[in-house]
Amino acid sequence: MKNNIDLILNGPVLKMICKLSLPNSITGISMVLIVISDAYFVSKLGNVSLASLALVFPFITLMQMMSAGAIGGASTSSISRFLGANLIESANSAIWHAVLIGISMSIIYSVIFVLFPKYIFMSMGGDNDVLEGAVNFSQIAFGGAVFTWLLYIFSAVLRAIGEFVIPAIVQISGCILQIVLAGALTLGWFGFPNFGLMGPAIAMIFSHFIMALYLYFYIKSKQNIVKLCPYSLNKESFFDIMKVGIGGLINSTTIAGTVGVVTATVSYYGVDALAGYGLGSRLEIIITPLVFGIGSVLTATVGINAGANQINRARKIAWVGAIISFLVVGIISGIVSFYPELWLDNFQTNFLSKQSAILYLIIVGPFYCFFAAGQTLYFASQGTGKIFYPVLVGIIRFLSVSIICYLAIKFSWSINSIFYAVSFGLGITGIGLGLCMLSRDWKSEINQKKTLNT
Repeated sequence: MKNNIDLILNGPVLKMICKLSLPNSITGISMVLIVISDAYFVSKLGNVSLASLALVFPFITLMQMMSAGAIGGASTSSISRFLGANLIESANSAIWHAVLIGISMSIIYSVIFVLFPKYIFMSMGGDNDVLEGAVNFSQIAFGGAVFTWLLYIFSAVLRAIGEFVIPAIVQISGCILQIVLAGALTLGWFGFPNFGLMGPAIAMIFSHFIMALYLYFYIKSKQNIVKLCPYSLNKESFFDIMKVGIGGLINSTTIAGTVGVVTATVSYYGVDALAGYGLGSRLEIIITPLVFGIGSVLTATVGINAGANQINRARKIAWVGAIISFLVVGIISGIVSFYPELWLDNFQTNFLSKQSAILYLIIVGPFYCFFAAGQTLYFASQGTGKIFYPVLVGIIRFLSVSIICYLAIKFSWSINSIFYAVSFGLGITGIGLGLCMLSRDWKSEINQKKTLNT
């Protein structure tokens, strides 16, 4: 781990990003397989179950983005900047406060989506059997939200100290467990009870519990850089995390909110359109873990370099990471947009749903590379501890897409207009975050020790 920190501070940038991103990227691929397999298992239950899953999916994604990307990223940012400045006790305090923040956020999710999910999904157009399935799935998935939050907080702690392999191994193993268990509980494999739509939710909670438990014991007993132990509550540690975390929560909300608004709008076009959109839009959701594989490395590496007062190197790391994301995702999404059947033939659905999904992928697919590059730069900005402008870009995207969706319903535009709105929003993310790199936060060396003590 100390060798990794030396590489982060002094090694060749491209080599460093590739080496540290590899385990994270493999983790992202395993998370992609979960998304695909859940959709595959549920597609065998019919379009009603697919539509139920489409209603819940934006909020599952929101929780994962908040725990891994917002609060998790803010925790990595805070801990890594303290370590870069050689402030070990401050880093330890930040770890304890990150755990407390994660537990508090999990309670909020459980209260909202266990007690009041019906009203949320009704507002998105869910009714009858679709609504019932979404409510039941939500109550199970969010009932164990604390395990999801602790899994990503503990992973963030390890990434902050330069350890990327262990979280990757644990999450890859957990993903395999989750996929097998989801198939068994959804379709009744190996003599397991057949829980139908509830199967993926049960599998998620169980696997997250096992992964979080292992990472806890690893941090406690198998590394010697930082300590996970109770610290007196202090506003400095809390605010150093939340000054990035609050912006991250807003950014995660705008991303998932955009998906939610589009999902609610598409529901006006019928169950077949909603099911088709759910299959097509999953390409955006599975791209997020791939971007996270690079982006989470940038949060830690930019944070450590910023803490060591090397902002010029931090900026170079950000640009190289964004270019890699743009190229990798551009190749994937480009292929899918030209040959959508390569993606859609993996799922069982009817003709009308498939046509909606094909239309979505053709219109939106070419713009995913902009979203990938933009989100990578957002993760890099987290490392600096300054994300006002990146969050503003996310708000602009959300408002732009929401306005177009409102007009589409008001004037009865075709579903094409909704998909063009999504493309427009992805372009805003990429171009907007690129422009943020020209802001003053990236133009001068940071007196990090002074920053950390204010």
